[in-house]
Amino acid sequence: MKTPRRDTSIVPLRSALLAALLLALPLPAAAQSAPASAGSTAPVDMGAMPSMDHAGMHGMAMPASAGSSAPPAAKTLVKKARKPHVPATPAAAPAGAHPMHGMDHGAMPPMDHGSMQGMDHGAAYDTGAMPDRAMEPMPGGRAPADARSGDYSDGIAASPAHALHMHGSAPAGMLLVDQLEAFHGRDGNGQSWEGAGWYGSDADKLWLRSEGERTGGRLDDGEVEALWDHAVAAFWSTQLGVRHDFGAGPRRSWAAFGVQGLAPYWFEIQATAYAGPAGRSAARLRADYELLFTQRLILQPELEVNLHGKSDPARGIGSGISDAKLGLRLRYEIRREFAPYIGVVWTRRFGATADFARADHQAVFDRQWVAGLRIWF
Repeated sequence: MKTPRRDTSIVPLRSALLAALLLALPLPAAAQSAPASAGSTAPVDMGAMPSMDHAGMHGMAMPASAGSSAPPAAKTLVKKARKPHVPATPAAAPAGAHPMHGMDHGAMPPMDHGSMQGMDHGAAYDTGAMPDRAMEPMPGGRAPADARSGDYSDGIAASPAHALHMHGSAPAGMLLVDQLEAFHGRDGNGQSWEGAGWYGSDADKLWLRSEGERTGGRLDDGEVEALWDHAVAAFWSTQLGVRHDFGAGPRRSWAAFGVQGLAPYWFEIQATAYAGPAGRSAARLRADYELLFTQRLILQPELEVNLHGKSDPARGIGSGISDAKLGLRLRYEIRREFAPYIGVVWTRRFGATADFARADHQAVFDRQWVAGLRIWF
């Protein structure tokens, strides 16, 4: 039996093909490597990154950059193959994330986020506890002296509204004819008036007051006052000025000083003292109140008491309490500035003044029906 011999003529051919294959392996790896960016100043040596398992990244060959001392790709693959590889269990990727197969994230060194300027990623991702550091102080305290302009304009141009006066600083005036009426009483019929006007500010005003009556076609009694009114409280003011009497009998002049204002429960009070030549003195107290049945229908009671320190027979005035008047007037305000009214007034004379009235055939106690107008401008 003939034993076949092994054909050894193909052995040199297989050895040559194996050597050519080993020499051809670095060429495809070099063809897949990308050149470094022209703008890069420090080429990254991906092969030198510790713990990065490039062998597990399918279809990727990370070449060494020019000048690097890393071994060729084929040798790197051989060295990596010698190490036992234990792949890490991949965590569930968040929605929208691109999974990188085979990358060992657990072996990557921690990134120093604290070195990034202006950002503290370590504190942001540390959900267990806040970092132990002092909190920055909240803004507060007083603003600098030059933070804004003195009038708070901040550079805004002036407007016409800046020329408006504050409340009470602009002068204003008013003329009130409180009583312009005709009366009918025991002593006869007649007309009377009472009014006041003022001009000025809330602090200081010039007041003019006048009152009097006329019967039988002649002026029985009249007076006019000019006063400087100065506010001393929210609802009170003092008055200083002069008073002049005219009508039947001799004329008299007085220096006047008084107070007026709004008392509790909305009573308007006016108290004035007078001093004249030859030791004469007098005082007057007046109080009135407005009772509103509606916004237009108003009842106004008024009380007036006159006192004199010395008798003046030429004018029919005795010392002490000379007379008192109580009036009730019901007005209807067609407009605030115009209101007709009707009412009744009781007059009582006392002491020596009553004696002078009897001697002149006048009633000591008189009741008068009145009708008139209240007007103000």
